[in-house]
Formats: sequence, structure tokens, C-alpha cells
Amino acid sequence: MDNNHIARRGLVLGSLALMVSGCTSALRQAAEPISSAFAPRRGLDPRYRRQHVRYYGNEQAGTIVVDTSQRFLYAVERDGWATRYGVGVGEQGLSFKGTATVGRKADWPSWTPTDNMMRRKPRLVQYAGGVPGGPNNPLGARALYLYRDGRDTHFRVHGTNEPWTIGTAVSNGCIRLINDDIIDLYDRTPLGATVLVI
Repeated sequence: MDNNHIARRGLVLGSLALMVSGCTSALRQAAEPISSAFAPRRGLDPRYRRQHVRYYGNEQAGTIVVDTSQRFLYAVERDGWATRYGVGVGEQGLSFKGTATVGRKADWPSWTPTDNMMRRKPRLVQYAGGVPGGPNNPLGARALYLYRDGRDTHFRVHGTNEPWTIGTAVSNGCIRLINDDIIDLYDRTPLGATVLVI
């Protein structure tokens, strides 16, 4: 088997993994080339690009605020400023709401569908053992794991290789950012940071 055959096979298998994942939407076609893990501008609506903006909320610096209706995440800074990121959010009825903390962080995280995901989408049972981290993983380049009362909520703030999904409600409840943005947020967010999802 030559290297080209191996590369094509990896691309197809990676595309299929993305297509059936729980925190990602289906790709247009498995045979269509997937976007590079770091090609964030293609397909991204310009209003969802990262911006430094005025912030008028009462949250302390270091807090992450996710406005699911507007599809923005704010990393609150000092003196009334925030970095604003465009996000994709959970489908109707699948979104996490309320306050959590960042209980874990992962660089190129692995992904395992939850029991609820597998009940809703039985085809995901084949991934019950998990999908290793890497450029084709549905959680993208980084993930912040949301905890409440010391327990994993199974909701994540994570990357995506599908920039066209930013600004939409497509996931199984996770909050997704383009990979460049999740890396930026990951680097500025310590363990224990408060996350408010409204």
C-alpha cells in the first residue's frame, strides 16, 4: 500500500468520523475533502470573527459568558472589555444553560459519545470506545470541559473543523469555536474559570 493510498484512506475515515460524531454536524459528503484544521476563514461569516469589544455585564474578569441566542462567547477582561468569539451552539433542547467551571482542559482531545448521544443516534455506538485526538476529531484542537459541583456535565467548549457551522445551532449541546479561536481561549482560560451559558 503506497503513501497516497494511505493518505486518501485516512481522509475518508476521518471524514466519516466527523460525519457521525455527536458534537459535530454532518459533512456535505464523506468523499468531499474536509477543511484543514487551521483554515478558519473559509466559510466563516465575518460577523463571527474574533473581536475586542466593550462589555457591559457585571461578570468578573476571567469569566466566560456564552450568549446562545446571539451565538457569541465573551472572555471577560478588565475595565469593561472582552474578547468576543463567534460560536456554534446546541440544537433546540440540547443546550447546557447556567453556571459551570472549567474542570479540565485538553490539547487535541479524544472524543467519546455519551450514552444519551448513542440513544438518540444509534449509529454512534460504533464510537463507544472513543475517537483519538487529532485534526479530524470532532472536538478540534482544544477543549474546555464544563463541570458543575465537581462533576463532569459532558458539555464542552471545543474547536471545530467546520467553520461554516459557527453562528448556528447544530451540535449535541457543546459550544464550538473555530480552532484558532479555541486555542486563543484555551491559552487565556485557567482551570476553575467560571463559565456562564445564557
